[in-house]
Amino acid sequence: MFSGKPVKATFKCYLPPAQVCLAFREIIVNEANFVRKCISPDNGQDDLWGRLICTNFKVSFIPQEPPPKQKAQLSHLLLGQHDISLTCLEQVVTVNDTRGKRKVLGSNKKLKFNPAELILYCKDLRVIRFCFDEAGPESAKKVCLAIAHYSHPADLHLLFGFEYQGLRYHEYKVNGSDPKGGTQIPFFDRPSDWDREIKRTGASEWRVCSINEEYVISHSLPEYIVVPVSLTDQEVKQYSTSFSDGRVALWCWNHRNGSALVRMAGLKDPLAQKKPVEKILTAITKSHRQRQEVILSDLDKSLPNIQDIQSAFVKARQICTLDPFEESEERWLSAIENSRWLEYIRMFLKHSAEVVYNLEGRNVSVVLLEEEDRDLNCVVSSLVQLMLDPHYRSLNGFQSLVQKEWVMAGHRFLDRCNHLKKNDNKESPLFTLFLDCVWQMTNQYPAAFEFTEAYLTVLSDSMWIPLFSTFLFNSSKQCTDLLQEFAKNKAIPQDENHAVFFPPVWNWSQQFSSRDQTLFNNPMYVGKGAACVQNGEVKTFQRTKKAFSSTMRIPSTSHRNGVRAEEEHFHRRGSLVSELKADFSPVKDESPSERFFRDWFSRPADQQGLLIPLVLPSHVVLWKLFFLRWVPEACIPHGGPATVYHKVSQLVDEIETLQSKLRQYKGASPRGTPVPSSSGPPKDQTRMYFKATSPGDSPTSPDILNSSFPFSPVGNLCRRSVQGTPISKFLNGAKTWLSTETLSNDTF
Repeated sequence: MFSGKPVKATFKCYLPPAQVCLAFREIIVNEANFVRKCISPDNGQDDLWGRLICTNFKVSFIPQEPPPKQKAQLSHLLLGQHDISLTCLEQVVTVNDTRGKRKVLGSNKKLKFNPAELILYCKDLRVIRFCFDEAGPESAKKVCLAIAHYSHPADLHLLFGFEYQGLRYHEYKVNGSDPKGGTQIPFFDRPSDWDREIKRTGASEWRVCSINEEYVISHSLPEYIVVPVSLTDQEVKQYSTSFSDGRVALWCWNHRNGSALVRMAGLKDPLAQKKPVEKILTAITKSHRQRQEVILSDLDKSLPNIQDIQSAFVKARQICTLDPFEESEERWLSAIENSRWLEYIRMFLKHSAEVVYNLEGRNVSVVLLEEEDRDLNCVVSSLVQLMLDPHYRSLNGFQSLVQKEWVMAGHRFLDRCNHLKKNDNKESPLFTLFLDCVWQMTNQYPAAFEFTEAYLTVLSDSMWIPLFSTFLFNSSKQCTDLLQEFAKNKAIPQDENHAVFFPPVWNWSQQFSSRDQTLFNNPMYVGKGAACVQNGEVKTFQRTKKAFSSTMRIPSTSHRNGVRAEEEHFHRRGSLVSELKADFSPVKDESPSERFFRDWFSRPADQQGLLIPLVLPSHVVLWKLFFLRWVPEACIPHGGPATVYHKVSQLVDEIETLQSKLRQYKGASPRGTPVPSSSGPPKDQTRMYFKATSPGDSPTSPDILNSSFPFSPVGNLCRRSVQGTPISKFLNGAKTWLSTETLSNDTF
């Protein structure tokens, strides 16, 4: 995969030669020597000296004398410890050597002064600073301009992924191997994947429709969609012309009681084209065995728009990585709350829970409405299925959910991630918001999910590596068209059985070793049919009756013609708190939805059943591994969730070893003494990153453990030194920072 080639030096260097590893088809376009990477904001004693290199894939810093460090916590196969993908760069800023003037560089901007510093603001919240104290002024200027130019590609074909993956696929075809890498999840690009999903969910009144083959009906929908059996292909084709981009009602999931979750775009002319909606709603009603009504949920009126979400994220990022920490805990936490990011998390979780109530509690089908059906619908439909279906809480199930509700449903990853940096107005972290919502649920129900928060963080980081089809295109049609054009330009022969394939992110072996992938496994995950949890015997995840009733009182909401009134959706914290009552017994004016949630919270949580999140401000907290992993002041050595993960992993590994020994038991000796056959499976075959310790080992935690594990904050966030109390002095008193919260101990 890599070719380690020493780059020819353009000067006489008396330091040991530095090596740079280049990926397939990666080339060096510019470099500067004697560059200093800033590590500490106060002094330069920990700074690194080396070469700053710009390739057609990344910005790479090669230290001349790397300091002795422990084994890397998470070794990336494509990016080194000091590497940054070009698509991960948010802004490239240079600083004047005399006046300290800052200039944001773009692809076509000129640099009239010799830069003294280069500051790289990254989309994964890193802030990297380089100084050119000893570097030549011309080489410093050229490498800065090269980074700015290559991080702003004029066309999608210029992204490194097309060179790297497109030609690698051609080699795969020649060698006869599988370019998908043996991934086991469905891609929902063929009827058989949808058929299996219909069968799995018991949606007997729904069928796969192929009217969109070759994308003749809609450019943003997949070629195969699922529609009610009562609708003919001709009717679906006729009705699709009334919807935005032909996005007729798209089936998402079916409840065992017969209710269905459906998503749909808005009408081109709502006043003149009501009949198609009525016909479709009638067909959805017929698909329910009890012929129940259909509820319309208008997300455009219920939830914040993409610009509001972007604004909230920018503010939260500013507070966490750019602004100095405040002198008191309250002020800093208030600033986070005022960014509205956590408020929006609560709103999406709350609205999704309301949809769950209609599907589960009222046994009615729900149609999610959004003008274009490609943003808010992706978030809510995914969260609803995550709450209702334990299959999607497994690792493969979650990946299939993202593939179905985001990739194939036509979420505009290219625009929302702003990979080409052409239109900031279209940029919005919808997928990041979804992952944050998922993390909130994993934080509240740690045993219900097979994957870890490290997995969610790595998945978020993968958006900024332009080698995978998952996060690179606006639709599957755009992906197909661009790859065909690429194959034509590169003279790659095509035939009926093969097409140029851009691999998805789900083949994790492209980024991480098998050992590092074990960090994705949650050792506390409870598989299906675990009686100990279903019977409430795991006390860690129980709540007291007081905590149940005071957690989530979702008010009843009126639906007028299936659309919720707009003024009912933006609840302030005060209104939520005012709903809490001193007496938690049932009240006379309790609505059916309030009764449903009260009854659910009064029972022990079934980790393999319905899960409803807690949405009060005291329960929705900052995702610290994502927002604060690079902040040195926030890094807690030997602390954070990693410590719990380490201990539990060791226990699980020890249990698996003992179980293996029991399975290998051969019988008993004549005297009745058990005779084991061997010592168990090799240690490298276990699914745990941390292995059980032997009796003679020290019980202390490894030095690599900290609250940022498996990521390292060193050198990834460099700010100017600031005055004030370090946040580490009040970490122990801040609820946001608790490594493991037991919900039964939660008080109000």
